[in-house]
Amino acid sequence: MAEKWVLMVTAQTPTNIAVIKYWGKRDENLILPINDSISVTLDPQHLCTTTSVAVSPAFTHDRMWLNGKEISLSGGRYQNCLRELRARASDVEDEEKGIKIAKKDWEKLHVHIASYNNFPTAAGLASSAAGFACLVFSLAKLMNVKEDHSKLSAIARQGSGSACRSLYGGFVKWIMGKEENGSDSIAVQLADEKHWGDLVIIIAVVSSRQKETSSTSGMRETVETSMLIEHRAKEVVPRRIIQMEEAIKDHDFPSFSRLACSDSNQFHAVCLDTSPPIFYMNDTSHRIISCIEKWNRFEGTPQGRPLKEWFPACLS
Repeated sequence: MAEKWVLMVTAQTPTNIAVIKYWGKRDENLILPINDSISVTLDPQHLCTTTSVAVSPAFTHDRMWLNGKEISLSGGRYQNCLRELRARASDVEDEEKGIKIAKKDWEKLHVHIASYNNFPTAAGLASSAAGFACLVFSLAKLMNVKEDHSKLSAIARQGSGSACRSLYGGFVKWIMGKEENGSDSIAVQLADEKHWGDLVIIIAVVSSRQKETSSTSGMRETVETSMLIEHRAKEVVPRRIIQMEEAIKDHDFPSFSRLACSDSNQFHAVCLDTSPPIFYMNDTSHRIISCIEKWNRFEGTPQGRPLKEWFPACLS
């Protein structure tokens, strides 16, 4: 192969906000959750990751830049995704550039990755979800991986659990699965982005700083120390998943927002039940919740049921 050619692909992937949350793993390496979850994928014009991936015989090793700063690809999560994609790569030919890459060549070719988030990274806005989803999607296009979105979601999951949900628009369910190898732990689309066109999500960024406790370490500590997490995963979440699917199907906003609010409150309660306790909300977060609760009561119907209810998109 010639030494000077470069083949590149660029993709954009939006972040997603969980309305029934994923918190806790039963397998740390494969990132297999202890419960199903449901999310809303946001508009990529507002919150998204843009990733460009390139391959060239001139590249001597895999490299990645995040928001202009080079980061290490030695971590297991990046390597897991790269290994899975290279194993599924196909022949690639670009007649215009005179490039031919055989399936077997992908094992020895190296890639360069440049990724940019148009929103704060590691601040509670699911930047890793959008990032790994975009990484997997763009590399799959570059390597001509012939897998559907559900199969790609299982690969993205190994980078960041919530990333599997960002491969779809609209409303997405991450099925926890039962198989030890994670083959059935995939994302499926419940409804596309046109299903509920008048649903608007407002995100209040109360702090752009990185979380003091990462999601990875926080989940591990919760599973190890919280007495509430098992009850949540086995008893509460399965019922809420069914109810949330119905609310989405029926465009039932009162039920949708009530379930999202209740699940968010319980998630934060589980974090507080962790030892040491995990704090993902600050005083500003609590003031916003108080204001919205007062607004709901003010806007309530004569029967006392709110016309508008708080939908906690992100309060980190």
